[in-house]
Amino acid sequence: MAEKTLNPFEIVQQQIRSACDKLGAEEAVYELLKQPLRTLEVNFPVKMDDGSIRVFTGYRAQHNDALGPAKGGVRFHPGVNFDEVKALSAWMTFKCGVVGVPYGGGKGGIIVDPSELSQGELERLSRAYIIAISPVIGEKKDIPAPDVGTNPQVMSWMADEYSKMRGENVPGIITGKPVAYGGSLARHEATGYGVALMMREAAKKNGLDLKGLKVAVQGFGNVGSFAALYAEELGAKVVAISDFSCCLVDENGIDVKALGAYAANNKNKFITGYGNGTRELNREEIFGIECDIFSPCALENSITSQTVDKIKARIVVEGANGPTTPEANKALNEKGVFVVPDILSNAGGVTVSYFEWVQNLMNHYWPFDEVQEKQEQLMVKAFNEIISLKEQYNVDMRTAAYMISIKKVADAMKLRGWY
Repeated sequence: MAEKTLNPFEIVQQQIRSACDKLGAEEAVYELLKQPLRTLEVNFPVKMDDGSIRVFTGYRAQHNDALGPAKGGVRFHPGVNFDEVKALSAWMTFKCGVVGVPYGGGKGGIIVDPSELSQGELERLSRAYIIAISPVIGEKKDIPAPDVGTNPQVMSWMADEYSKMRGENVPGIITGKPVAYGGSLARHEATGYGVALMMREAAKKNGLDLKGLKVAVQGFGNVGSFAALYAEELGAKVVAISDFSCCLVDENGIDVKALGAYAANNKNKFITGYGNGTRELNREEIFGIECDIFSPCALENSITSQTVDKIKARIVVEGANGPTTPEANKALNEKGVFVVPDILSNAGGVTVSYFEWVQNLMNHYWPFDEVQEKQEQLMVKAFNEIISLKEQYNVDMRTAAYMISIKKVADAMKLRGWY
């Protein structure tokens, strides 16, 4: 039977309801968290290269700011809609809470296909959007970042436009900037590095040593490539990697660095045709690979009721956002698979975004190794806190992650007198 596709905002509300019920939280906590604190819809004009004016629609949602300013990405995508932005802002609240960074969730977006715009049109769009949402953002109020369809260059234009409006340099208004313009070292690697750290901690918790364990990684973009690279550095054997083009398998371990160099030099950046002792299979065959740890680092809803039974791994560490459907998550729990949820395992990105913001506010910048060391401390601490709560309430890791985050937000709201 095909799985029912729920509105993402309804899914988030269900997750909040479930975690609140398990915590025994007061009803006011659910009422305060089920809707964003503040939302903004903007319609603004942009001059196109042919001289015409096109009006774009954009959004910004601030879910909760009990723990600190709102934080979250801006996506440029034709499918952007208000419910998606609201859902992602709520999800960011919990991601920040899980790793203990002092932020609430925010999210923004514009309904646009950026591939249809020239570089000049993209720049004018980016600057116009930041002006449109400027009444609700600020380096102590709401700090945007890149997401789908945006990148460090777009963030640079936005930070520059906001600084012009303020009449002073305000690098802390945006994170995910290039290192040359106030970005943080180790930000590019942060999400994948965090996924590899969670592989190590999950192995340890299950009485295993990551050294020598077989790892399969779905996706070889920014997250998957660094997850595989750092897993290899930590001693694991990466036996399978897939991308849109194919699935490469080598039981003796793929040389991840060499594969990364091969893909980077490819015109289409795909891994197909790599050779070097690897077997090339259909990309869907990544799910059935014999391995100890499986890490989905591609798109949402990749582990479904159709693919979950093929997974042979004892541990799943989620690198993508929402890679496991609710039905598949239930099936993994019933099979006794240990799942490290996305809300924790891919939180390295927002963790180092927080470090970027701190460095911007201090105007003092840390070396690469120091950033990674601080990331490791925060994420390992979060992992151990979730394990403790998981065992206390006898729930799965995903539920425990939501519970711990909602408890932190609820405590702050209570102290502030919100309920």
